[in-house]
Amino acid sequence: MEKRSVAGIAMQQGKFFIARRRPGGALGEKWEFPGGKVEPGETDEAALLREYQEELEVPITVGPFLGSASFEYRGLHRVYAYQVRLEGYDFKLAEHTEYRWATLEEIRTLDFADSDRNLLSHLTAFCASNSE
Repeated sequence: MEKRSVAGIAMQQGKFFIARRRPGGALGEKWEFPGGKVEPGETDEAALLREYQEELEVPITVGPFLGSASFEYRGLHRVYAYQVRLEGYDFKLAEHTEYRWATLEEIRTLDFADSDRNLLSHLTAFCASNSE
């Protein structure tokens, strides 16, 4: 059975909000778009609201669906990406050691989680369709 994850993608001025995971585990010290597993009975939107609260203690507004990608990690997973708007910037890092705003070009050079790296084609298309 496919496991479902979500990624919340905040954008401003051509840059994307990313965070670096704490050391340890399969994703230790990798950069990612914040998000996580969707719990049974939970909607994607509810999972994003919960994950941003747990990981960063910041409220968000969930926007449109941007795309999805498959990845392997202890079985088949699929990550669903949504645009999010940060409703605050007073981050308290629970699962991460740092955060930053990065362009797609910068993201391509970072040690990024495979699941989120697989979303970059959707972000490229989204940026292209929203540029003047």
